[in-house]
Amino acid sequence: MFKQTEPLLIVGPCGTGKSHLAQALGLCAVRQGVDVLFTTQAQLSASLTAARAIGTFERKLTTLARVPLLIVDDFGLKPMRPPADEDFHDLIAERYEQAATIVTSNLDFTEWDQAFPANRLLAAATLDRLRHNAYCLTLDGASYRSPKQPPTASKSNLPKQVKSPAS
Repeated sequence: MFKQTEPLLIVGPCGTGKSHLAQALGLCAVRQGVDVLFTTQAQLSASLTAARAIGTFERKLTTLARVPLLIVDDFGLKPMRPPADEDFHDLIAERYEQAATIVTSNLDFTEWDQAFPANRLLAAATLDRLRHNAYCLTLDGASYRSPKQPPTASKSNLPKQVKSPAS
């Protein structure tokens, strides 16, 4: 049985490998027989909102709370509005010290409260649970998604231009 419950929080600029690293850790867990759910913050919020609309919110929350490893990508990319902020808090509170959670974000740790613009107290309570005993990893550097530069070539290596017969 998977016994890790400490959160892993990964932050850094766009393109530095946060999602890639989280997915790789999730794959390692799967290979060890651990159930893993990878989702974005936006997808998670939409899923809980849909469950609330059809009357299955409690069942959905219980299911998410019991996943041994939950990976939430792009935390804070879009600010959460009520009731999404409350739903996220409820999920983190249910998982607190019970199941492992990995969260990636472009926001620096000091900016995470910005994900809860409508309720700073809820932000403090949620983030306190997420940060307690958490491993915090900051990635830095240039984006892996930067456009590739064409190779520099000397004039002798350039292909010769062929004139078309029409010219």
